[in-house]
Amino acid sequence: MVTPAVTKEIPKEVPKEIHEEIKKVILKANVPIGLPKKTSQFSISAALEKSEEEPEIIIDSAKKEKLPSSHFSETDLKNEWQKFLQELQQKDILIYNAINSFKLHKKNENIVEVTYPSESAKVEFDKIRTEFFNHFMHIVNNYNITIEYRADISMKKEIITKRKIFDKFAEINPVLKELDDLFKLDFN
Repeated sequence: MVTPAVTKEIPKEVPKEIHEEIKKVILKANVPIGLPKKTSQFSISAALEKSEEEPEIIIDSAKKEKLPSSHFSETDLKNEWQKFLQELQQKDILIYNAINSFKLHKKNENIVEVTYPSESAKVEFDKIRTEFFNHFMHIVNNYNITIEYRADISMKKEIITKRKIFDKFAEINPVLKELDDLFKLDFN
């Protein structure tokens, strides 16, 4: 990049026409040549900025009615869900642990209600939802199934430690709390 000090270094004995040409060249040199910077496909910042949402495909209701819609029972749904969970346990134990407490219920002829304990578990379920329901629709020959979600906080599994058990008993009997303060009990 040319600095303004370069323009002062032009000798005065140079004719004005050449002096103007030199100024034009210097001004052109200040303008960057080339295209604007593109991000690389391996760029971490571009990957972080990119949204990972996939557009959902909306099937026209006229086309959807033409698809087969055979009857399936609650037992069919639960059996296939258990088989799917067993296969998932072998493939991906993390997702299995997140979604094994989910309950699937047949709410209506073509509506399946999925009951989940937390939003983070639902995110994990969304990763495998299409895989399960595509397989299930093929098995029961019903391609008009819709999914409804319902959160149920009572389904959350809580790890009960000895400290939590003690705290529950201490709520019932305050003398235990005094003993804990006096003897500094260790429940690890």
